[in-house]
Amino acid sequence: MTFTDVHTGYGYDDLPRLMSLMTGDEKHGPAATSTLDALWVLYDRVLRVSAEGGEAPERDRFLLSKGHGPMAYYAVLAAKGFFPESLLAGFGAYDSPLGHHPDRVLVPGVEISSGSLGHGLPLAVGSALGLGAQGVSGAVVWVLIGDAELDEGSNHEAIAYAGAVGLERLHAVVIDNASASHGRPGGIAARFKAAGWSTATVDGRDHEALYEAYTASHPGRPHVVVARVEAKV
Repeated sequence: MTFTDVHTGYGYDDLPRLMSLMTGDEKHGPAATSTLDALWVLYDRVLRVSAEGGEAPERDRFLLSKGHGPMAYYAVLAAKGFFPESLLAGFGAYDSPLGHHPDRVLVPGVEISSGSLGHGLPLAVGSALGLGAQGVSGAVVWVLIGDAELDEGSNHEAIAYAGAVGLERLHAVVIDNASASHGRPGGIAARFKAAGWSTATVDGRDHEALYEAYTASHPGRPHVVVARVEAKV
């Protein structure tokens, strides 16, 4: 099974147009646009996934915990050939597979149905453990969460456990748009570092900085990239 990119002809510059096709109420626009660059760099340069690779066991797993704002996710999936652009215009409609929360049963390329805060990181821990238990080598797990999700206690249990067991195949991206209710001494990365994670904090709009942080070596430890973007207003 191959993970070579399908050359759809789309690039990063096409994403704003693809996102503009999705209209209607309850779009959670800031939640979506805050993730756009982080998602693009992952799918364009890092993740071993592709539409033609399907559900091959050795594929990387990407879990969108920040699923209440999926427009950027849908735009990236369309750009990478997981489904046709024509589906985007139906976003949120009764008969559209593209709901306000992504559904793994309906949307090709989606690993989990998500949107409720605090679920993605624990699911990513379980996914990483499951891959190890099945003896799947090479595949890694990525999860994208929002800074406000760190208000949920389930995430802190997952952070503590993953660090304690050295869950090396686990990677997290935290989109920091200053929407969390509670501050943390030393910032978000300090919470993960205290639990034994490898950490990096970067400009969430800088593609080269994101790529460098995503691909940093972290032997024996899970890895988190905190991507800072403009504050939510």
